[in-house]
Amino acid sequence: MRYRPLSPNGDYTVGVPFLVDSPACVAQAISTRLKLWQGEWFLDTTAGTPWLQKILAKSSNPEAYIRKAILGTTGVLSLASFSGSFVGDTRTLTVSGTVDSLFGQAQFSTSVNVTV
Repeated sequence: MRYRPLSPNGDYTVGVPFLVDSPACVAQAISTRLKLWQGEWFLDTTAGTPWLQKILAKSSNPEAYIRKAILGTTGVLSLASFSGSFVGDTRTLTVSGTVDSLFGQAQFSTSVNVTV
């Protein structure tokens, strides 16, 4: 597994070492997967998290879709802990947790603006 690290603003970084086969790789993969809305990437419209299709729609269990996205991420073996918090004023959902990965435990936290 190999990922180019992201800057604090979420942009790709250049000139710094790649994240390779590490918990940080898996954490970044989870974050980028949660931030990609299903249908957003023109090369594979099935990729991403189904924010509009399932989670923000009249879903009986939106948490299940978020868990499924996390567990479907490359390198994730199991979900050890998970939490989410929503700020209504900014319509921002922050998802945090810990996963057991191929490379050890990985902690992640990512914020998604869910304004539609």
